[in-house]
Amino acid sequence: MKKVVVLTGAGISAESGIKTFRDSGGLWEEHRVEDVATYDAWERNQALVLEFYNQRRKQLYECSPNAAHYALAELEKKYDVQIITQNVDDLHEQAGSTKVLHLHGELKKARSTIDDELIYDIEGWELKKGDKCEKGSQLRPHIVWFGEAVPNIVPAAQLSSKADIYLVIGTSLNVYPAAGLLNYVPNNVPKYLVDPNGSGVSGISNLTIIKEKAGKGVSQLVKKLLE
Repeated sequence: MKKVVVLTGAGISAESGIKTFRDSGGLWEEHRVEDVATYDAWERNQALVLEFYNQRRKQLYECSPNAAHYALAELEKKYDVQIITQNVDDLHEQAGSTKVLHLHGELKKARSTIDDELIYDIEGWELKKGDKCEKGSQLRPHIVWFGEAVPNIVPAAQLSSKADIYLVIGTSLNVYPAAGLLNYVPNNVPKYLVDPNGSGVSGISNLTIIKEKAGKGVSQLVKKLLE
């Protein structure tokens, strides 16, 4: 069974109503990134950081997968599909994809502040001050913040190097380290980029660009691959 590796970014979730990472003003839900998405911010104002992610989690519970998520799940009928996502939502899993590697963490999970191995599912949408791990430390959002290491980048690179077909959906290929994953994909492997702009990408061998939004473009591409 051929291996399809898929790299997804904010563009695939945008059509489900998940707000994309930053707006044109560089703000994230009206907050400066430095105030809600760094370890310094966490040390300065835990209440603000917890509330920020609680609101994003609450929003996620109101969203559903879109045609692109469902199409990728459908692809598992014929291929060994591995998704590498930069998104912290669980829309791929909701749509039925069975192998999803999260580069930047997961919104519906929390982890210990003293032991990174202790990761818990959050019941409901709220993570509160005083919610502690079994070792007695405050739980934090299970999110990779700016300036923190991306532990899953190594397994993601290994998966990328074994792809028979490589798809890139809803990401600008400007955000590192994720954008560097294409460097691990063998030159002879067919690559597809689904992006309504589809510009600014050069020097990538065997690349086909589909200038559509994720929902339409991925549905078209999956239909082609299943045929």
